[in-house]
Amino acid sequence: MSTGLIIALIVIVAVVVAVAAVLTLRNRGSRHGTGLKRRFGPEYDRALARHDGDSRAAERELAERVERHGDLRVRPLESAERERFEARWTAAQERFVESPRDAVAEADRLIAELAGVRGFPADGHYEDQVSALSVHHAHHVEGYRRVHRVAQARAHGAQDGGAGTEEMREAMVEARALFEELVRPSRHEDGRHGGRHTGESDRATPAARRGHHTPSLLNRRQAKES
Repeated sequence: MSTGLIIALIVIVAVVVAVAAVLTLRNRGSRHGTGLKRRFGPEYDRALARHDGDSRAAERELAERVERHGDLRVRPLESAERERFEARWTAAQERFVESPRDAVAEADRLIAELAGVRGFPADGHYEDQVSALSVHHAHHVEGYRRVHRVAQARAHGAQDGGAGTEEMREAMVEARALFEELVRPSRHEDGRHGGRHTGESDRATPAARRGHHTPSLLNRRQAKES
């Protein structure tokens, strides 16, 4: 076999190996992106929009969140703690009828406190707390952002904070979904304490099983601007 043929074969093999490596990396990146999109859901779309459609930048940001907070161990709530948080949330909802802005501010404080008690970053580290919540509760963390924006606008003296009564009502309803995820027992806690009966909803909190409802939020006409 001539030297030229040997060199040609070496070049061909090198090219094939390089192409295979590129395809492998692209395939891994695609699976990685698909996994992040499935895990983060609407949070993936928000990250994508924040990075002007740059999927690599969005996925890098989300991967960094998982790196920082993915191993966070959530602390279980005692029954008395759970009941206190539920009672405070019910009171905030009822307050919405007469003072929607005060109710939203209380919801903001309550979620921050509850998340801290459960082991998420606390002590005023809002951005870090939201980042951690987005890893474990990606489908509902936006409600927390919405009530926080209204609460912060009021704290800084804004008259309306850019939010009307209906927008605040929607923010409260959306934030309630996160609250219920944070306040309900995890599957691990259910198993440790005997669990629920087969067929009972994982999302049902003790208050919900007692027929808990939100009349002040559902009755839109009664809410007054505050």
